[in-house]
Amino acid sequence: MEFLDYARTLFALLATLALIVGAAYLARRLGMLQPGGPGVKRMRITETLLIDTRRRMVIVRVDDREHVVLLGPGGDVLVRDMPAKEMPAPAPAAVETTT
Repeated sequence: MEFLDYARTLFALLATLALIVGAAYLARRLGMLQPGGPGVKRMRITETLLIDTRRRMVIVRVDDREHVVLLGPGGDVLVRDMPAKEMPAPAPAAVETTT
């Protein structure tokens, strides 16, 4: 192979890689790589507690409601449905002074 063949092969490889990177960048900018799409997530798991090896207690927050759910092999049980508590404001950091 001549130098021109090597250059053509290298250029084709670089062009293909540039197209792949460009498509990935465009997909990320348009929100196509996020499972729920762009926007605010309405549902999230706030806390989970392992009861035993087969059961788990989960607090699921949906909009302004919290649901306590018991998950297990026999099925899922809604234990409690309640309004979501507001997160308490973080305590101010203590400032240490040295004299």
